[in-house]
Amino acid sequence: MPATILQRNKTRLKKVKVDTVTIDIIESALRNARFEMDTVLFRTAMSPGIREQHDEFPMIANVDGKMVVGQFGSFIHGFMQGYAGTIEEGDVFLTNDPYSVRGAISHANDWLLLMPIYRRGRLIAWSAMFGHMTDVGGKVPGSLPTDARSIYEEGVTTPPVKIFKKGVLNDDVLKIMLHNCRLPHWNLSDFNAIVAALRTAAARCVEIGERFGDDVFHSAMLEMLARNRRAMRELIKRTVPEKKQYFEDFICDDGVNMGPYKIACAMWREGEKCIFDFAGTDPQSISSINFLLNEEMFKMFAGVYMIMVFDPQILFNDGFYDLMEVRIPSGTLLKPLKPAALSCRTHALGRIFDVLGGLLGQGNPQFMCAAGFSDSPHFMYSGHDKHGDWYQLYQISFGGIPGKPFGDGPDGHSLWPSFTNVPNEFLESYFPLRIETYETIPDSGGPGKNRGGNGLRIGYRFLEPGEISIHDDRWLTYPWGVNGGLPGARSRKTLMRADGTSELLPSKIDHVKVEPGDLLIADTWGGGGCGDPLERELDKVKFDVDAGLVTREGARRYGVVLDAGGAVDAAASAKLRAEMGKRRGPAALFDRGFTSIEELKARCLAETGLAPPVQPKFSKWALKAASTGAA
Repeated sequence: MPATILQRNKTRLKKVKVDTVTIDIIESALRNARFEMDTVLFRTAMSPGIREQHDEFPMIANVDGKMVVGQFGSFIHGFMQGYAGTIEEGDVFLTNDPYSVRGAISHANDWLLLMPIYRRGRLIAWSAMFGHMTDVGGKVPGSLPTDARSIYEEGVTTPPVKIFKKGVLNDDVLKIMLHNCRLPHWNLSDFNAIVAALRTAAARCVEIGERFGDDVFHSAMLEMLARNRRAMRELIKRTVPEKKQYFEDFICDDGVNMGPYKIACAMWREGEKCIFDFAGTDPQSISSINFLLNEEMFKMFAGVYMIMVFDPQILFNDGFYDLMEVRIPSGTLLKPLKPAALSCRTHALGRIFDVLGGLLGQGNPQFMCAAGFSDSPHFMYSGHDKHGDWYQLYQISFGGIPGKPFGDGPDGHSLWPSFTNVPNEFLESYFPLRIETYETIPDSGGPGKNRGGNGLRIGYRFLEPGEISIHDDRWLTYPWGVNGGLPGARSRKTLMRADGTSELLPSKIDHVKVEPGDLLIADTWGGGGCGDPLERELDKVKFDVDAGLVTREGARRYGVVLDAGGAVDAAASAKLRAEMGKRRGPAALFDRGFTSIEELKARCLAETGLAPPVQPKFSKWALKAASTGAA
């Protein structure tokens, strides 16, 4: 963004003193506007991913592009760094190219739209939103090919363009984008819904400006950012030690039978500033599991995680970014070099939150959460039905939420804020399938004083010929437990053919042909346990057994014995717990469920029959970039 444009608008807005009551009123109004954006979107979008699942992220920002309210922010910062044109009233910008905005969006399915908000000729704010489009072209339905070697195989990407210029739609650009996807009517509807949501936010910001004056509106947003910075400064001082903390976790495989891939991060504090350094992360993959992690976006991830764990009353926004420094070596899995494929970055995106949990808890074990974000399983089903019409489903499933210091992890739930499941009634009404099983998996949550949430089992019965794609992880490594808690169960996908045969599917696979009557059993992972399972209250274990969340045999993992009638045998339980505690010794801070990758691979082969992934291969230029930091 040219400095002259930004300076011209900023000099016309003055910072004035605003009383706290007015600030609170404006803050509440902006929060309401942010949720109104969601309501407008959900009522007008067509794709189930956005309309039902809520795979979208809104925000309202000040004139500098700093998010004041929203879900996950920081889009505008990356956009401003990648755009050098003019910004005028009535403009709406569109991009779905991660490389053009330094990872402000992370794969081509995410269409990002941004709108400068004007009142009486001057810029007073921004609204922005991106949503996951079911299809943007590319080599597979859903545009998320597991075996892509470059972003050019993943669909049409568009650099930042004015899709509306001074209020006039650039119809030619939109036609090209829609022409190159499999579901143009869905994309058009979702596009119009996002535009409507941006305009709703703009109308609300203009109303606030008219009520209080632009200078007061501008100054109130600055104070909201400053409030957040003050709160985060104290939170960082209290929770981030000066001593360097280190943690690593792994993406199980890359979809082309190589893995696991290490994500490594060190964290420490220097004065007021929190440093995150991803040195030691593996070089970028030759396939599509790379995640172009924008530094500003990671600051938001870290800030949201810290707020949710340590002080949920803090309103998160972009005000604290100068209190964090993020170092990501170029050429690595988290900073791949163009044209590296990015479509299946969801596994690394989910694993980042587990890494954050492992880092932030080391200095404060009493606040430590287990692993359980872990992934965001994708399921795709497409083909032509008996009428010759094209159908295409994109759906995100959920796993077990990790056990936490203040309670059990929810079962079969999403850690993504505001995400919901796609109702089974919707799926059966609009797609040729039947949901025969939808339940949590007993004993899949890691035992702990606070139990990890159980994973989710969905049974898809296919009614028409077609093909499916599966994108999942945590099939090789376990969601680890903490403070004595045990790991959660791993994910598993089994295809049971109508002819009676069955096969265990890889976690990442495309072009699996299915016929009417075939049944896919999709099991997701369970969350890790938190705290010593031998300290869990006996009545809680009995409740879990009665509720079907833990089996009678699974209760013994907590050292709890039930008699024939289902009542707790207190004497036998006390004896069993004493024996188990003596055998185990001191509770471990982390329990990954394995001692070496080699041991884990051997166990996986014995248990599943699936060939474990082999050592990853990295290109010479990626290795060089990762070792030198060269772009």
